[in-house]
Amino acid sequence: MKKLTLDNGLRLVLVPREASLATTVLVLVETGSKYETKDISGISHFLEHMCFKGTEKRPTAFAIASELDGIGASYNAFTSQEYTGYYAKARPKHFGQILDVVSDIYLNQKFDTAEIDKERGVIIEEINMYEDLPMRKVQDVFMALMYGDQPAGWPIAGHKDVVSKITREDFVEYHKKHYVAEATIVVIAGAFDEQEALDGVKKYFANITTGTKGAKVKTSESQSTPQIALANKKTDQTHLVMGVRAFDLFDERKYALELLADILGGGMSSRLFQKVREEMGAAYYIGAGADLSTDHGYMDISAGIDHKKIDDVLAAIVSELKRMAAEPVAPEELTRAKEHLIGGLVLGLETSNQWAGFYGSQEALEKKMMSPEELIKKTQEVTAEQIQAVAQDIIKNEGLNLAIIGPFKDKERFEKLLTF
Repeated sequence: MKKLTLDNGLRLVLVPREASLATTVLVLVETGSKYETKDISGISHFLEHMCFKGTEKRPTAFAIASELDGIGASYNAFTSQEYTGYYAKARPKHFGQILDVVSDIYLNQKFDTAEIDKERGVIIEEINMYEDLPMRKVQDVFMALMYGDQPAGWPIAGHKDVVSKITREDFVEYHKKHYVAEATIVVIAGAFDEQEALDGVKKYFANITTGTKGAKVKTSESQSTPQIALANKKTDQTHLVMGVRAFDLFDERKYALELLADILGGGMSSRLFQKVREEMGAAYYIGAGADLSTDHGYMDISAGIDHKKIDDVLAAIVSELKRMAAEPVAPEELTRAKEHLIGGLVLGLETSNQWAGFYGSQEALEKKMMSPEELIKKTQEVTAEQIQAVAQDIIKNEGLNLAIIGPFKDKERFEKLLTF
């Protein structure tokens, strides 16, 4: 892996993989939903959609799609809270073409008003789709509960009333403010010639806007008692997310936190999977994970469970959380969790686009990159005592949050169960 910073401030990350049968071009910009204000909430995601709707060189969505389809490319885009990405992957002989296309849609959107209005309808239907997917919707309920009326608590796709009012001028201003050289990272991974890659990036990004990137407001956190959000809805199963506040991704305790989450719900041998699904027969899916950002973080447990067993399941989850704080993990369980995380990391780096995402996301969030070998070493060094210490730090009543979608209205019923 090699990182270069061009004269205009744009960062280029090269990840050569000689044995690869493909090449990926990924362009990331350090902006996402946490960079928005309330009157344009959802614009990062909306703008990502618009990038495929035409440029001066490729004036229609069909022109973009047909060119990429014509070389057998795989391509897409995505938006998160802190960065947005655009990528294409193709056979190495098409490297120059995918770099041309991805740079073009990133830099030269037309923002045609007719296309904006059409895509507005698409995004509103996307939001409607999430409303009909309680397994997905409960995550938004949880984030709103945790962070309230600030960007970290808003859905990435935005709210329909705001999306319906976003204008072409909003797009132009937002793009000019955030899609600047110093906020842009170009990652090229797979089979490619390094000099060709450098020359190509210099050529296609020569006219990128320069200047200081737009800032975001720091996420604020304040909580003194457990919090519960009930979204009453007639569903066939109860969907819940229970989470505790943690720390940001710059905290060295993050490696212990990842293992803590994996032991709780990282696989079919995890404590919660065995307890809730195998022993109680109360859920089809249950899992745990850690989500750390540049200015906040949390660990959460999500599950879809039998309505009639919700009290028992919540009691089981609370019991396992208490146990994590009360006693150190047994050596064999710790070894199994480490191997599970390391195996997932290695198996998740089989393709050029996965390598691009691995390094690109680190650079976007942390401004530094760790190799898989370094990450594996950090994971292997974690002790049972460190995991228990993290559990004792974060598993507390005052940091506990529970979001539920299901046929329930009585918060007091659940408040009685949330005691550590």
